[in-house]
Amino acid sequence: MCGILCTISRDDIPEARPDEYTKRLKCRGPDAFREHTVTVRSPSEPHVVVAHIIFQSTVLSLRGGTVVSQPLIDTQTGSVLCWNGEAWKIGNAPVEGNDSEVVLQLLLEVVKKERGAAEHSECVVSAISRVRGPYAFVFYDALHCRLYYGRDCLGRRSLLESLDEVSTYTLSSICDNAGVSSWCELEANHIYVIDLVTAPSLGAGTPLGSWTRHSVTKPVPYGNLDKTISQSLLLPLTSGSPSVGQLNVLLRASLALRVKNIRLSSDTASNDAQVAVLFSGGLDCTVLARLAHELLPIDMPIDLLNVAFENPRIHKPGAATSPYELCPDRITGRASHAELQQTCLNRSWNLVCINIPYTETMAHRQTVMDLMHPHNTEMDLSIAYALYFASRGSGLTKDTTTGAWMLPYTTPARVLLSGLGADELFAGYTRHATAFNRHGFAGLLDELELDISRLGQRNLGRDDRVISHWSKEVRFPYLDENLLAWALGAPVWEKCGFGTDASVSGDGGAEGIEPGKKVLRLLALKLGMPAVAREKKRAIQFGARTAKMEGGKTKGTDALS
Repeated sequence: MCGILCTISRDDIPEARPDEYTKRLKCRGPDAFREHTVTVRSPSEPHVVVAHIIFQSTVLSLRGGTVVSQPLIDTQTGSVLCWNGEAWKIGNAPVEGNDSEVVLQLLLEVVKKERGAAEHSECVVSAISRVRGPYAFVFYDALHCRLYYGRDCLGRRSLLESLDEVSTYTLSSICDNAGVSSWCELEANHIYVIDLVTAPSLGAGTPLGSWTRHSVTKPVPYGNLDKTISQSLLLPLTSGSPSVGQLNVLLRASLALRVKNIRLSSDTASNDAQVAVLFSGGLDCTVLARLAHELLPIDMPIDLLNVAFENPRIHKPGAATSPYELCPDRITGRASHAELQQTCLNRSWNLVCINIPYTETMAHRQTVMDLMHPHNTEMDLSIAYALYFASRGSGLTKDTTTGAWMLPYTTPARVLLSGLGADELFAGYTRHATAFNRHGFAGLLDELELDISRLGQRNLGRDDRVISHWSKEVRFPYLDENLLAWALGAPVWEKCGFGTDASVSGDGGAEGIEPGKKVLRLLALKLGMPAVAREKKRAIQFGARTAKMEGGKTKGTDALS
């Protein structure tokens, strides 16, 4: 995880950003900070300066044996890379050690070969598209005076752009001022290129201050949704169905990449928790916790971060019962924690109860709004509150000596797991059931296709900015490219149970399991968690009770004042 800032100016070296901005950039990456300035000169007229570029990057070091500072600079060519991501694989080949160095070498191999301008850009895009994992990057090809930048096809890492003036263009992981309306999020389905000396052979592009920006659509590493409908092949899902076994294999492989070989920080002991789960107690996150148990050393604790808010619209002053213990996610969190303890007897599970008073929520309101910008709706804020405080990881846990839930605790884990993506892949939203009830499989498939097409346009950039503020990196096992390819290619009845009986005789206690996300529910059952297998879907803002905290008749889509 890193923080990226790249500022390009035609006339003068860009001015330094405010101290508050640099501080927030360092929150994303506290392990290293470096700045590098490039003066770009015209190849035909070396005395003519065509651009000044300042690169700044901070690093949260999670891979390799040592901290590798960024931006990375190739001394032979003068090329520069700012990399914010995790390259789990290049194509099908696993990446070991520091991935930013591997990515730089991948790009240098491409730019050192002689090609035409258009072909050259396509080859750079082709090379970066071989990376499997979340990323945002800025790459300066000094040999051809071009700047490449973009995000992975799902948009799992933040990269924003701002054209402050006619001659100054900025790329950044975060906004430096939430009041500046020029900030917007880069689309995730393109890699962008600016030719700083303007090459006409690249064709028509988009005017961008003093330069022209071109975009190349990235190939995606998975196919389209299988929309085949064949009632003759429709078989009820059971615990023994092949798709349950396939999901088990693929999810384990995805998790193994994301929970093993995490580099310890200087103040973390080897027996501290290295992985924490954003834990509502729901199906998606609890299955991740259960499988992580089988991949991590048994003497390593796993932290379960469960957040609950005091919402004055719901909780009345002077009530005898704790407002936090009444939150739906606290209730399911405690129940699922107990089931994990029963199923995985030798594991230390730290349920971290993160209780947020209303006054504390309001004290952090502006910070959260700044981080999530340019997103600016009531729903954005309610979701961002939950992620912001959960990822901070400070709460109460159980005192093993007294048994009381009064021990202050802050997770040392710098890697957080999120269950996001399971609902889109396996039909877990209420609207999926509604679509099936109204229009059958055709309606359900149309709704799923819409959700999947929007994965790259989701709010993952917003979530990345909010969570990374606490020097944490969030990882999404359900959005692994191999798992996505299988889930999209599988017939719909191999993923959910719509159109078949809710109960299957002799299926090991599967009676009454809901049709939404049935393949994942049956996996939970197979892993020894019958209660989790039956847990209902609940949106984060309602489970943690951050929705409509400030009262009034507002809708989730209303803009914040």
